[in-house]
Amino acid sequence: MSARTAEALGKLDALLQALEQLGRNPNVDRLLDNAQALRRAVAAFHMEAIRFRMFSVDRDLKAIGDPAGARHSFEDVRQALEAAGFHTRSHTAP
Repeated sequence: MSARTAEALGKLDALLQALEQLGRNPNVDRLLDNAQALRRAVAAFHMEAIRFRMFSVDRDLKAIGDPAGARHSFEDVRQALEAAGFHTRSHTAP
């Protein structure tokens, strides 16, 4: 972990904690797997994996109905990554 990723990793840990509180089903399990893979990508500074996993976690959150606490934590992760200079989207957001 570096100073550049420390904040994002902390926010990812908070997101993972929020996701663990959700009822378990195949969609939540996939979301947890993708969120854990996102954490590994951030820890490894793997830019392509970060963008891909951010997309996957976003898609999975939408699939389970965007639980408010989890969505807020996910957006905190996005802000921390973008503030650290990581690109979290493959296109410019509107």
